[in-house]
Amino acid sequence: MTIKNAVFIVGPTGVGKTAVAIEVAESLNTEIISADSRQIYSELNIGTAVPDPVQLKRVRHHLLRHRSVSDHYNAGIFEQEALHVMENLFHKHAALVIAGGSGLYIQAICQGIDDIPAVDPEIRKVLIDRIEGEGIESLRFELKKLDPISYKSIDLKNPKRILKALEISMTTGKPYSDFLTSVKKSRDFNILKIGLNMDRELLYERINQRVEEMMASGLLEEVESSLEFRDLNALNTVGYKELFDYLDGSYSLEEAIRLIKRNTRHYARRQLTWFRKDPDVNWFSPLQIPEIIRFVKDAIG
Repeated sequence: MTIKNAVFIVGPTGVGKTAVAIEVAESLNTEIISADSRQIYSELNIGTAVPDPVQLKRVRHHLLRHRSVSDHYNAGIFEQEALHVMENLFHKHAALVIAGGSGLYIQAICQGIDDIPAVDPEIRKVLIDRIEGEGIESLRFELKKLDPISYKSIDLKNPKRILKALEISMTTGKPYSDFLTSVKKSRDFNILKIGLNMDRELLYERINQRVEEMMASGLLEEVESSLEFRDLNALNTVGYKELFDYLDGSYSLEEAIRLIKRNTRHYARRQLTWFRKDPDVNWFSPLQIPEIIRFVKDAIG
């Protein structure tokens, strides 16, 4: 029986995962599955750094821009979709490449995700309004009352983590932590994780440059065309929410761009923190493509 291998290319935003993933996929004569929580949306392109047409022509990609921002979507749905695609692709490839920086999506493929109930949209809206009106501290206090276990375990500096725990707790009447079983599901493929990182100042410089390139490519126009969706969770994303605030007159375009750069850098730090906790990640510079390819081929045989 053919041994199946899943090669993951992970790391912070802006580090160069797409370019490395394409090189690795070409060396293995295989295809790529995207594990990015925002590149799934068909309406979003520039601000989510979707691979360009030249890159997409080199290697076939899956789970890319296949959903609408108005669709209900989460890591659990992604797990089902990704495993289905992988099952089909393994009929013709012994190894597949999965590339992305969404830690929860990577985890969903590798070990499964807990079955989290759907959230009441009205509760989500109320909580988002509270964050905007009262700040995150009031939600931290609420979470401590409703779910002290989650309060002690999640990143309290991350509004999205607090929001998710609270909205599940308030929708179901049960603590969010009750739904987290941490039971690792078995997979019928081998897992190899390649992490990409570089000097922090260089990474930040790349992030700042990429934001400038996105603006030059029409990010503002993309955001303007998405105004009707701005209250959806899919648009609660760095690069979009700052420009929505600019369009509201909250601050200047220059300030919005500065905030996009800053918030993207903060996001990159959170991604690195997530992946560094995983002892199975093998770290490389994105410039070490020959070394990465050699390591992958040696590891999967």
